[in-house]
Amino acid sequence: MKKTIVLALALILMVGLVAACGADKNNNAGNTPNNGTASGNEAGDDKEVKKIALVLPEKIGVNKFFVLMDEGFKKAGEEFGAEVKTIESTDPAGFEQNLRATVAEDYDLIITATFQAEDALKKVAAENPDKPFAIIDTVVDLPNVRSVNFREHEAAYLMGALAGLSTKTNTVGAIVAMDAPLLSKYTSGFEQGLKSTNPEAQFLVNYVGNFADPAKAKELALLQFDKGADYIAGMAAVGDNGVFEAAKEKGFFTSGQDTDRTDEDPEHVVLSQLKGTDAVAYETVKAFVEGNFSYGAADYGLKEGGVGLTYVTKETATPLNSFISQENVDKVKAIAEDIISGKLVVENPLAK
Repeated sequence: MKKTIVLALALILMVGLVAACGADKNNNAGNTPNNGTASGNEAGDDKEVKKIALVLPEKIGVNKFFVLMDEGFKKAGEEFGAEVKTIESTDPAGFEQNLRATVAEDYDLIITATFQAEDALKKVAAENPDKPFAIIDTVVDLPNVRSVNFREHEAAYLMGALAGLSTKTNTVGAIVAMDAPLLSKYTSGFEQGLKSTNPEAQFLVNYVGNFADPAKAKELALLQFDKGADYIAGMAAVGDNGVFEAAKEKGFFTSGQDTDRTDEDPEHVVLSQLKGTDAVAYETVKAFVEGNFSYGAADYGLKEGGVGLTYVTKETATPLNSFISQENVDKVKAIAEDIISGKLVVENPLAK
């Protein structure tokens, strides 16, 4: 009888130990990091995949600025397991409507871009103080908005400095989309750089009036060429295509914006001012999914790799055009190092 009781107690103890081990195993699983990409949550976590929308104020079309941003946004969604959706707009009214629709559809984060989006975002974000928003390429000062800004004037300074060293006629120009505060960072930075290397150079500026008129941009570029410009920078978004056409027809030199466009016509498109909209969109999604998202304004310049210039801060497969010359590139690389180190501060016209 005693032997039977001992065996029974031993059996009960063994069952209890097995149950305890099983419970401990389940508890530990919830603390093991997830190696998948669903949403950056821990395994066993029932949190839903993050839904993130990129609402653009215009059609992506051939605007390299938005094409690049969309690529970075989708890449981050794929890598970090977020459910991402890009929504394009046809006009300001449609943009605000799209912004409100994403709020109604309860997206976890809503991202937009450029000063074209400012007015609508200020209204919608203020009306939805508990909803997280982010805006790229401008600043909206609200407690539930993360603003990502670029120091375009630093890259434009490098381009202007290189133009000043390279021009043979002492006349250079820029065809700009609009006479808007944001775009003054391009023209002001360019002129500062130009005057630093060539104080006697003349700088011509003409405005297209919008971001998508290659015909008008071409007309203005031809006008500047007739005034003696041998280098005319494209700063007109889609309008840059018109500047490129004029350069090919007349034989002057030009440059693109945002992405490396030197491969499109290496004989005439000799530089590109770069802006990492893809990297910023990617990092914004990553930060949100991983729980590192913060509000306020972030600033990206040469030091952070947010802006740059082909041949100077970033290599390109396109051979360097002799109009620019390696000697001049090396001089401007030294200028870039001075800006990065803080030895040289490029004036931001918006900070006045």
